[in-house]
Amino acid sequence: MAFFELLRQISAEATNTVIGLVRNTSATEARVIKELGQRSNIHILHGDLDNHESLKKTATIAGGNLDYLIANAGYISYWDSYDPMGKLGQDHERVELELSKLYTTNIAGNISLYTLFMPLILKGRVKKIVAISSSLSDLDSINRLGVQISPLYAIVKAGLSIMNAKFSAQYKADGVLFLTICPGMVDVGHYQDPTPEQAASLQGMMAQFKTYAPHFEGPATTERAIKDLISVLERAGIERGDGGDFVSHWGNKRWL
Repeated sequence: MAFFELLRQISAEATNTVIGLVRNTSATEARVIKELGQRSNIHILHGDLDNHESLKKTATIAGGNLDYLIANAGYISYWDSYDPMGKLGQDHERVELELSKLYTTNIAGNISLYTLFMPLILKGRVKKIVAISSSLSDLDSINRLGVQISPLYAIVKAGLSIMNAKFSAQYKADGVLFLTICPGMVDVGHYQDPTPEQAASLQGMMAQFKTYAPHFEGPATTERAIKDLISVLERAGIERGDGGDFVSHWGNKRWL
């Protein structure tokens, strides 16, 4: 997902205090000033999912309380973007390398993020935590549509949903909502300059999407996707039975 668009929309409300965790603070701060001006409600701090101590330090600096935590960061393996599991499996060492990196950053890293910021969330008024996932990790969709590509990405995103559900099981009694949201297919430049073979794989997936949702015309803009994400997050609640759930940008199991 687009971190900067998320930052832009949430900080547009002057009463919101927004803390953005990034690996490169100077570059992000420069972009904020250039594109958003001097928004005094934006605070950019250093935080890296691969560096537990950086997250620990940032949680201490942030202090106080936190209403929302959006786990937007993560590592994406472009290596598996166009190929099925059987083809990738022929390179066993690369599979091990990519899965290790994916799980270290996206699962272990977010476990650290949640754990270190939980004291702030528990002091907050709203108490909502959301992880960004993908419909490619939805078991029913995989079986129904037969989408073969991006298998490692899908495996780890499924793990992220389980991680969220396990945190929900622990903290639901404390009033903390954990929700996993798929923002839909978003144009973030992931599929750039494919080879003819890769383009054919991508076209096959798009055709499967079209079969599932005849109205589907292609990826949404980041602006539209973030608006939908925020809308789902604001409506969701433990009292509605949303705790630990995995939903789409529609707030249900309609993925496109």
